[in-house]
This record gives sequence, C-alpha cells and structure tokens, in this order.
Amino acid sequence: MSKVVERFLKYVSYDTQSDPNSKTVPTAMKEKILGAELAKELAEIGLENAKIDEFGYVYGWLSASEGCEHLEPIGLIAHMDTAPSTTGANVKPRIVHYEGGDIELGNGVVTRADYFDYLPRYVGQDLIVTDGATLLGADDKAGIAEIFTAMEYLIEHPEMKHGKICVCITPDEEVGQGADYFNIEEFGAEYAYTIDAGPLGELEYENFNAVKVDIVVTGVFVHPGMAKNKLKNAILIANELISMLPAAETPAHTENYEGYYHVSNISGNESSVKINMNVREFSTEKFNQMKQFLLNLGEYLNGVYGQDTIAIEMEDQFYNMKEKILPVMHIVERAKQAFLACDVEPNIIPARGGTDGARLSYEGLPCPNLSAGEKYAHGVHEFISIQSMEKMVEVVVALSKAQ
Repeated sequence: MSKVVERFLKYVSYDTQSDPNSKTVPTAMKEKILGAELAKELAEIGLENAKIDEFGYVYGWLSASEGCEHLEPIGLIAHMDTAPSTTGANVKPRIVHYEGGDIELGNGVVTRADYFDYLPRYVGQDLIVTDGATLLGADDKAGIAEIFTAMEYLIEHPEMKHGKICVCITPDEEVGQGADYFNIEEFGAEYAYTIDAGPLGELEYENFNAVKVDIVVTGVFVHPGMAKNKLKNAILIANELISMLPAAETPAHTENYEGYYHVSNISGNESSVKINMNVREFSTEKFNQMKQFLLNLGEYLNGVYGQDTIAIEMEDQFYNMKEKILPVMHIVERAKQAFLACDVEPNIIPARGGTDGARLSYEGLPCPNLSAGEKYAHGVHEFISIQSMEKMVEVVVALSKAQ
C-alpha cells in the first residue's frame, strides 16, 4: 500500500466533523486531536517549526534548497474538518477495484452507475469507498495526505530543488470559518494553493460569492380547537416562504456559473421556525439582487402576517476570488504546468463551493484551488481513486519544484 493511501486511511479514522452552531474555536474540539497528530507527523517528516496553534491550525515549512533561497515562498493548504451534513464518526473505508456497474456500499446503500454518472470514468481504477453509513472524508483528508507525502518525497530527494514551501492545515473550512484565524504573516508564503477541489485535474480560480442566511418565523399558537382567526402557524408561513423561492435556482437544478438558494436546515414548531439557508452566485450584481430578494420576501410576508413575523439575518462568508487572482495569473499557469508535467490535463472550472483560498485571497494571500481527487463529497456516496491520490502527490511535487 502506498504512503499516501496509508496516511489517508489513518486520517479518516479521526472524527473531525465541524459544527456550524458552535461558538468555540475550532467549532469542534475533536479537530484538535487530529491536528496534534498532524503537527507531530510534520515534524517527523522533517518540516521546521511544525506546530498546532491555540486555534487548531497546523503550520510547518520546508526550507528552500541551497541556491533557491531567493525564490518566492509558496504555500500548500488543506483542511482537516469534514462536513456537518453527514456523520464522519466511525468511518469504515473499503478499497474496491472497479470494473464497472453499481457498487454495493453496505447498510443497504448502493452507488448506482446510472445515477452517479461520473462513476464509469473510473473503470479499472482502485476506489476507496464508504460502508454506506458515513461520509468518507476525502474532502479534504486526501489533500492533507497528498501534501504530506509530497513533502516527504522532497526531503528524501534533495536533488529536487525548490524554494521555501509553507504548509498549513486548517480547521472549520466546511462551516466557512477556516480562514478566521489563519495567520498569513506567520504562514510566510507569497501565494498558495488549496488542495481541495474534486476529480483529478480540476483547477479553480473563481468561486461563488456566498452568504449565510438565518431566518426566524414567529407565529402565534393557541389550541387548535379555538384557533379560528387566532392561530398563526409558523410552520405554514415558513413553508410559504420557501415555496416562493425561485424553483429553478436550487443546487439540484443549476450548474457551471448558475447561482442558487439552498435551504440547508429547518426546525421548529407552530410557534417558531428557524430556517438556515445558503445563497451562492458568481456575479456580484446578481448576488446582491438575490440577497435583496430574500429581504423583499420577508417584508412582503410581514405585511401579510404582521410585523416581526419574519426576521432575517445575513452574514457574507466569502467572495469570488477571481478579482484577486487575475493580477497574478502566473500562479495559475504554474499549476497548469505542474499538471501537464505529470500527464494530467488541467480542467479549469469555476468552484461551485467555497475554499479557504477564497477568503485568503481577499486577505492578501492569492490562493487557487487544485484537485484532491474525491467525488460526491459530503455524503455516503463519496469516493476517491487511489490512482488519483498518487498522481496528485506527483503534481504537488511538480508544483513545488524550483521555477
């Protein structure tokens, strides 16, 4: 078994699911358990100043080869947390040599090739899959394994010259907080790459603008037997609000540069309902229009059901990094050349999600996103190709070489 696979299988044994409702840093203290192990491993590999800080960020760097000290330091970033949408506890990965057709995961769950239509592209490859009860965690523990294995390779091959390489593994990326306490000055890179995109070859330097929306619907409850002209059912009003969202602008109906409204959670009763929603859009103008649309909905329903029925709070999470990458497109070209040097065709696409790099680009650290290799992340059908992981180690090594 290759080193990158060994590392990956070890990392997914740690439950590092982040918590969007937590006020702690990181949002789940269990993230620090893996973080401490990663800091220890970086030191054992031979990186300098390997440590985990008080916020759960793991840092370390590989000094420049002799004669390459003048080169701009580059950064490599991945995240340790897994998505809140599906449990990451007690992950039981399994390696399957894929010859086509459906994959029986276990627990009555089947990854059907006709539904998950990307699957047939992996015929002849070895896939790491779940047992149908958890996510896999390749997003983004595969990125960690690939970075660490590449750094170990560079140390074991001193003839391969490189500038200073700065490494950081972040917590809480999946809840939009991975850049909150990222210390760019201490990190020390002029620019960086997140290894956090999907299938092999993906290269992203533009992404959604994103806002987190929390809506509270306040009703008036009285006994149903005495409710005429008195009961104001918050559940039905919440349903009405959701039904007024554009039907075609959901994740299930959009692709490429199309934005969406995504209702991620709803809870409550007749008296009060909470709706959590994510709004995503590439165009800044359309992004602002979508936010205003929600505010207009709230105003309209307050006019129908009474003031203070609908309360909406919005928090911008990140913006399209393209504006910050365009002035430094040589870093995208460097990534393209690294892929090509490893016989991988770069697939430049917009990121239909967020990365730490989106936030960091706006904070002064330009940061495109490269493939980690996984597919169908955040759910039980997530899988990753071993061949993709091994190839990404080569790509990270090529990316790191002195230019």
